[in-house]
Order: sequence, then structure tokens, then C-alpha cells
Amino acid sequence: MKILNFGSMNIDKVYRVGRLVGPGETISSRSFRCFPGGKGLNQSIAVARAKGSIFHAGTIGEDGLFLKDLMKESGVDVRFVRRMDTVSGHAVIQVDEKGENGILLFPGSNYKNDKEYVDTVLSHFEENDILMLQNEINDPAYLIKRGREKGMRILLNPSPVDERIGGKELSCVTWLIVNRGEGEMLAGAKEPEEILSVFRQRYPKLKTVLTLGKEGALYSSQDALIRQLCFPARTVDTTAAGDTFTGFFIAAVAEGAPVEKALELAACASSITVSRNGAAVSIPDRAEVEKMLENSRGRETQA
Repeated sequence: MKILNFGSMNIDKVYRVGRLVGPGETISSRSFRCFPGGKGLNQSIAVARAKGSIFHAGTIGEDGLFLKDLMKESGVDVRFVRRMDTVSGHAVIQVDEKGENGILLFPGSNYKNDKEYVDTVLSHFEENDILMLQNEINDPAYLIKRGREKGMRILLNPSPVDERIGGKELSCVTWLIVNRGEGEMLAGAKEPEEILSVFRQRYPKLKTVLTLGKEGALYSSQDALIRQLCFPARTVDTTAAGDTFTGFFIAAVAEGAPVEKALELAACASSITVSRNGAAVSIPDRAEVEKMLENSRGRETQA
């Protein structure tokens, strides 16, 4: 079984601010740093650092070659990454004193994935392989359609939520991972349990993970409802927390771990990520996460 992440690769330009800028405001930033990012890149690196076998596909410009290098160094198979004469996707990110962020995204080369390229990449994968998707590239609906036709299992993190992803696409998805805001927009419900109930009714075969920040996460399917508590952490930057969770979760699922174990591993990994600055550079490796879990269990035993 192989995992293919057809996803975005961005250059993240991060500005530290006292508070997030509001409409009509101009404020000064306290610092500036440039990081590799993009939900696709972050999630591929998270899978690789969780000891999962991951291929990445997508398009970068000349300015984004270092993104491909970083993924390769992290253990991602980048043979399907394509370079074009265009500007790479990039994001302007504000991070305030509490670690909350606001993001302005320019898709750039992430919107240059034509159908011929998609079909060529997918020809290397087969039934029961896993296709990971986000919503930072062009035409995710086509990828979902073609992946499903091949019998691939699809993990979708539809961020940012927009009109390109709807009922037809969600009915083809195996795992849906959303935060509370995204869940509200897709389900038209407010409370976590209501959101999950809507998904169960509309898409009986769907397995949903609803991440709730400091409240942890909820997993829902026709057979189970599981709550995963959040691990304590000193929040510095939440930028790649969700991507870390997604990558570690699917890596564990792909290796045959029970859902409870996959959720625990993902929650622990994301708690480490939020304690550090940056996106991809803040994602821990599997050994660090396992050590933290072991220490956590030790403290529980002593108590």
C-alpha cells in the first residue's frame, strides 16, 4: 500500500505581531522569518516523520526548489513533484502573542496542475492505495473523482473550505479531517456532536475526525464515536498543528494501528508542533512523539 499526497507547496512569510491586523488597519510587525510551508508539504513531511511511506505530487516554481529539497531530506519521495516557469505558492502569515494566526494565501504554481499531469501521476498508484488531498491546489474534485475510479482510499482535509468541495465529492471520501470552523461550514451545524451527526446521516461510509484545538478531537463513523483529549502544551505558533495531526494520523492508520492509537499519536505530535515556531520545521519525528507518550503514561502510573 502506498500513500500519495497531491498537495500544495508554499513559501511561508511569517510576521510576529502584537495582535492580528483588522480591517483598515496598518500595524508594524515585531519580526519576520521565511519558512517552507503549504498544507500539502506540511502533511507529507508529517507522514514521513511519523515513519510513513509517502509520495508527494504538485507543482513548484523556480523559487520553490528548496521546498522539494526539504521534503526529500525529510524522507518524502518527491519523484512526482513538477517544476514550472512560474511563481511558487506563498503565504503571508500573522502570528500574535497568543500563538493564533491569520493567513493570506497566494496559490501560484499550486494552481498549475493540469489533468494530463494528474492522470500521469495517478497511473503509478492502484486500488487501496491512499490519496491525501487538501484544498490549496486547483481542481481537487477531479483528483477525488479519478482517485475513486482507481479504487484508492481518499483522505480529505478541505482547507480552506470553499464551493469546490461539496456533497458529491464528500460521498467519495474515506476519511474527512476538519477543524470546528470547517465542520460548521460543511455541515451547517454549530455543536461538535451535531456536526458529526450530520456527516453520519449524509455520508454513511465516511470516517470523520473533528479537531477542536485545546478541547482535543472527536472521531466519528457508523461504528464508533471516540474522544481524544489534548496534550498539555505551551502554545507558541499553531500554524502546522492541524497538518501534523493529519500526517501522523494517516501514517498510523496506514500501518494498521487502531484508530485510538492513531488519534493519540496525532494529538501528541500536534502538541509538540504548537510549542515551536514555523510550519514544516516545527513538526516532530516519531521517536520524539513516542518518548513524550511514554513519559505521559509514566506520570499517569505514578499518579
